[in-house]
Amino acid sequence: GDLKLSRERLAAQFAERVEELSGQSPYACYQCGKCSAGCLFAGHMDALPNQVLRLVQLGDEGALALRAPWVCAACLACQVRCPRGVDIARTMEALRQLALRRGLRPVTLCLDGTQPQIALVGAFRKLTS
Repeated sequence: GDLKLSRERLAAQFAERVEELSGQSPYACYQCGKCSAGCLFAGHMDALPNQVLRLVQLGDEGALALRAPWVCAACLACQVRCPRGVDIARTMEALRQLALRRGLRPVTLCLDGTQPQIALVGAFRKLTS
């Protein structure tokens, strides 16, 4: 569907909730893309890390249905590259928590050897903690 922008939507409770859970302001991101350029798992994501942050900034709860937060291995390569020091892995964790609280099923990774091993380890930690 079309995303209708308004003052109310941009001041969405969704973005505030993600910030509260993650301790990271999604508005600190100015979309330079360095996080996505350095992400080891970007090729396995349906939205790049900066795109996920943009959805949060826009108050778009569609971010909860993405595969990207479940693929994130929290390797912190994005945080190291971020000129604003945004810890995107913590934002991804907040999105996973919100998805689970709303009854959305986690996006699972295939065990057929097509996923990087660290992604499988990260998924195991996420789904068993």
